[in-house]
Amino acid sequence: MNDQTQAPAAGPALNGPVLDTLAARLPPHVWFGVSAIFHYLGPAFAVLLFPHVGVLGMAWLRIATAALIFAPLTRPWRSFARADPATRLLLLAFGACLAVMNCSFYLALDRLPISLVAAIEFVGTIGVALVGLRSARNLATLAVAVTGTLLLIDVRWSDDPVGLFWAFLNGALFVGYIVLGHRVARSGAGDGIAGLGAAMAVAFIVVLPIGFADALPAFFSAPLLVAAIGVGICSSVIPYICDQLAMSRLPRASFALMLSLLPVTATLIGVIVLRQIPSLIDCLGIALVVAGVAFHKPASSS
Repeated sequence: MNDQTQAPAAGPALNGPVLDTLAARLPPHVWFGVSAIFHYLGPAFAVLLFPHVGVLGMAWLRIATAALIFAPLTRPWRSFARADPATRLLLLAFGACLAVMNCSFYLALDRLPISLVAAIEFVGTIGVALVGLRSARNLATLAVAVTGTLLLIDVRWSDDPVGLFWAFLNGALFVGYIVLGHRVARSGAGDGIAGLGAAMAVAFIVVLPIGFADALPAFFSAPLLVAAIGVGICSSVIPYICDQLAMSRLPRASFALMLSLLPVTATLIGVIVLRQIPSLIDCLGIALVVAGVAFHKPASSS
C-alpha cells in the first residue's frame, strides 16, 4: 500500500465530486479548525457520562452512533465489494485502529486530565511532522510548538501508570490514524469519506463485544441515549469528516504539525466543560503552540 491507494467510490447518497467541491470551497485549515474543536468537545461531555454507561460503554455508543450515521450515506458494503485487495486491507486496518484508539482514549480520559491526554497524543505526531518538513523554518516552528506542548503538561506527567499506558497507546494509534487516514483521503474528499464510512463499520464490528454490556443502561433512558448519540456525532462524525476534507488537500507532515493545536483546544474545552482552569504557564504554552502552527510553511507534498 502507498499514499496513492484508491479508496472505493461512494454510493449514490454521497457524491464524491460534490464533496470535493465542498472541500475546495474553504481552506483546509478551516476544516482542521472545526475538527480540532470537536475532537475534544465530544470527549469532554463523554467524561460526564462515564458514571452512567461506563468508559467502554461510552466508547461503544460513540462508535455505534458514527457507524449508523455513515452506513446509509456511504454504503460500506459496496465500498468493500468494489475495493481491490490492497484497499480492503487499508480499510480493515483503519477500522481496527479507530476502534482500539477510541477505547484507549476513553480509558485514558477516565484517569488523566484531558489536557495531559491531548499532549501525549501530540507527542506521537512529532515524528510524522519531521518526515516531511524539510526546512529550517519548519523545524524551528515545530520546536516552538513542542515547547508549548511541554509547558502545557508542565512536564509533571502523572503518577497513574495505567492511565499513562492507555494515553500512550492512544497516542501511538493516533499516529496510525493520521497515516492511514491520509492514505484514504488521497483519493479525494468524497471517496475518502466513503472509505471512512467503511472503516467505521469495521470499527463497530471490532468494538461490538467489548462495550455492549456497559452501554445497555443508555437504551433504557431516553435522555442518556440522546446525550450519548450527541457525543458520538461530536466525537466521531464531525471531526473525522472534517479531517478527511483537510487531509485531502494538506500534506501529511503539515497536517501532523497542525495537530499541535489539539492540546490547546483540549485545554480550552477543559476550562469550559470540565472547569479545569489553566495556569499562566499553560497560557504561555498555548501561545507558543499557536505561534508554531501559524508560522510553519506547508510542505508541497506528503
